[in-house]
Amino acid sequence: MLDNNAIYHDYAVKQIENLISIDSPTGYHYNVITYLQEELERMGFEVRTLRKGGVIANLGGEGNPLMMMAHVDTLGAFVHYIKGDGRLAISNGTLNQNNIETENVRILTRDKKIYEGTIQLTNASVHVNPDINEERKFTNLEVVLDEDVRNKEDVEKLGINPGDFIMVEPRFRITDSGYIKSRFLDDKASSGILLAIAKYVSEHKGCLKRNVQIFFTVHEEVGHGAACGITDEIEDILAIDMGCVGENLTCTERQVSICAKDGRGAYHFEMVNELIDVAKKNSLDYAIDIYPFYGSDTAAAITAGRDVRHALIGSGVYASHGYERTHKEGVKNTFELALHYII
Repeated sequence: MLDNNAIYHDYAVKQIENLISIDSPTGYHYNVITYLQEELERMGFEVRTLRKGGVIANLGGEGNPLMMMAHVDTLGAFVHYIKGDGRLAISNGTLNQNNIETENVRILTRDKKIYEGTIQLTNASVHVNPDINEERKFTNLEVVLDEDVRNKEDVEKLGINPGDFIMVEPRFRITDSGYIKSRFLDDKASSGILLAIAKYVSEHKGCLKRNVQIFFTVHEEVGHGAACGITDEIEDILAIDMGCVGENLTCTERQVSICAKDGRGAYHFEMVNELIDVAKKNSLDYAIDIYPFYGSDTAAAITAGRDVRHALIGSGVYASHGYERTHKEGVKNTFELALHYII
């Protein structure tokens, strides 16, 4: 079965690339939502969207409704104010100041114009700044626009204002050895996998052993992605998010991670065991881990009062909230675990 599903593994990887190419920092999800809606409708599924953003599709099947979810909002920042010299001060959204220096960015204005620039240390030249090794903070990082601007008025004439989005370029690439490197694999890697699940179900009518719905959330990075949109009939929720790779964890980028507990607490004992049993039965390469500084869409749903069992799986991802890395094998193992849990 694993080899027979190669077309879906490849489709997942291609969709990961497609989704990452669409800027969607938390708060600006419109283009990625349209893409998801059109892709699911091409598969023949009826789609509904939420007022605050989010895409839900019912894949079919009968009884014991399960909702599988992934989020498509990513890290980002905002223009705080325009400096006197035409540089842009940064109001952080969810970025890490320690790993964004020298990244290329796009500025999205309220009238949807796009301007390019680079995040730099204030006075970034080594040959000029005696304090070049100072601690990086959002107060000493700025956006240098790739426009001929010399003062605040020049920038304002472009239509750039406080509150405009700063969108970091992801730098997506796949190595010959199968590693996938990019910003925003959290959580567009899992979103690509979820699209591949939908494609499989659309092409294998009657394969589901229960009712399955899928939910692409936004606002997960700020904590309320799945706080609405989960209806009362849903019994189980399965977040497909990034699996953590790092010190004192067993998961690698080539595995699917099954989370037993994160920073919000334990996942549902029986549901986690069901996922482990499916992984063993299908000879998948998996790990069980605790993520100490982590929360998923399931926490938003539980906090909002949903009476559901909840669990979390995902491809192993290294360097979370930075320039992240996973592997095609991790994508494959995650797809297979999610698929065999529902068929």
